[in-house]
Amino acid sequence: MRNNRRLRWAAIPIAATLAVVLAGCTQAQLNGFLPGFVEGEKPVTTNTQMVSGLWTTSWIVLLIVGIITWGLIIWAVIVYRRRKGQTGLPVQLRYNMPIEIFYTIVPLILVLGFFAFTARDQAAIEEPFASPDLKIQVMAKQWAWDFNYVDDNVYSPGVQGSPDANGPKGALVESELPTLYLPVDKKIEIALDSRDVVHSFWVIDFLYKKDMFPGKTNYMYVTPTKEGTYKGKCAELCGEYHSLMLFNVKVVSQAEYDDYIGSLRAAGQKGQLGPEFDRNQNLPGTEAPTSEEGH
Repeated sequence: MRNNRRLRWAAIPIAATLAVVLAGCTQAQLNGFLPGFVEGEKPVTTNTQMVSGLWTTSWIVLLIVGIITWGLIIWAVIVYRRRKGQTGLPVQLRYNMPIEIFYTIVPLILVLGFFAFTARDQAAIEEPFASPDLKIQVMAKQWAWDFNYVDDNVYSPGVQGSPDANGPKGALVESELPTLYLPVDKKIEIALDSRDVVHSFWVIDFLYKKDMFPGKTNYMYVTPTKEGTYKGKCAELCGEYHSLMLFNVKVVSQAEYDDYIGSLRAAGQKGQLGPEFDRNQNLPGTEAPTSEEGH
């Protein structure tokens, strides 16, 4: 009875503290301090809430496991410590089947749970749009980006920005960075290709990235829901200037997007940038030279 009372009195302040902490959480804290969330505003894309929910829930579960584990360790250290006058070893516990089953089954349940929820959310994020509103092709290259606006048959070539003498070390001139324009609240299919080595397309606030391999096209499906300018970068080490392979994504209204497409047409950037600019010309599917060509 005395032990039950102690547990009850110990649980009350713990529960009260937990309730106060959770009630005082800001939106940033509730979303695991991930980018893409501003207090009182909606998420950047339709997927960001799903990603942050998976992240935050996983950390809560792991924190509970950690607290229980640390608690048991501290409890064992205190309760079973060697007291004054004691000698030798305490009674050893071996081959306790219930305990062994417990510490085998519980981690297995946790691993399967994390896998199941991750696979569920990834399948939802990776589900292709049956009829996308817009198709775009992104081509990565050392060390910049080319953008093809497929449906509008225009393109925007990218070059690496110049060092910003007035900015911090390693900064580039913001206005020179390749910029991808996306209309807000539209279902967008983005085809991802590489012209040379492995790269990775990462828009930080979208909370999702996708690798880009030479000779293989990957796809990203996104619906941006909030206008703004979002930073992007290559997330795969791709060579000497990998850290400078930056770009911006501007999510704008449909009218502003149409104006931008019109400016590309006016600049003569009609058509599409193709694989003829790829640095690799010996990928699978490319015909080998004949003996006559060799001479």
